[in-house]
Amino acid sequence: MNLFIAGLILDTTGKIFIGLAVLMVHHNIFKEHRIERHVLRALRKEWTLSILGISLIIIGAVMQLVFHL
Repeated sequence: MNLFIAGLILDTTGKIFIGLAVLMVHHNIFKEHRIERHVLRALRKEWTLSILGISLIIIGAVMQLVFHL
């Protein structure tokens, strides 16, 4: 295995873990119903953007691996 591929896999995995941690924090905050409605709407938008960001990270890593091989 090439060092480029190993680095790409580790980098992508780390970014996904950070994204998942953000999603878990948002989920825990969202479960508390004592938060105002506009804050909950903002959290839902951030949740959607986080899912999109994680998806783009995965797609980009796969594209780089396919191009490099």
